[in-house]
Amino acid sequence: MAFWDQIKNIFQQVENSSATMPAIHEMIERSAAEMEAYGQWKNTAGPHRLMDWLGNQYARHLDGQRTDETVGFLDIPSSKGFVVYFNKMNYTREEITHFFHYLRERVLTLNYRPDISDRRIFPRRGWVETHERHYLKPKVNYDDAKLDQAFGNIMIEFELRDDVPNNLRLRATTYNDSMYEARGSFGGLMMALSGTEG
Repeated sequence: MAFWDQIKNIFQQVENSSATMPAIHEMIERSAAEMEAYGQWKNTAGPHRLMDWLGNQYARHLDGQRTDETVGFLDIPSSKGFVVYFNKMNYTREEITHFFHYLRERVLTLNYRPDISDRRIFPRRGWVETHERHYLKPKVNYDDAKLDQAFGNIMIEFELRDDVPNNLRLRATTYNDSMYEARGSFGGLMMALSGTEG
């Protein structure tokens, strides 16, 4: 496709998009340079510092204490999770992107399989919203009488506004159905993500 045809195609996609239908929807693919930078970041104190901080904030949340204003926790019967408001923190986009992929990698060590990793871009009034997400599901044994949901289906989402990091969310959702059971608690998931599971 010629360059100008690609540009024309992008503008047509934007015209046909809406608040719920993205102008651009593509799979996340990382270059060799991005993978190398990620590998180097993993060998720093960065991932451990973020996970320790998150674990500390979650413990404060459970104890009914005030948490940092840069984090919030979701706790309803079918969904539990956290949101980190990186727009209020001093992390670079590269560090947040690495953390986004790190969370996915940690979940995959917990008998999970990747379902989708994609990027959706939405035009808003005067700005552009980008959602990058990893969606992961537990590996199930269909021979069991009940399907073990483990910690539930896990969505990790990184939101940018005009290409500037806004927040990063992780949500674990379980089915309330007689065919399923969730053996893992969200607290157990938080410990497993940080590598402190018993």
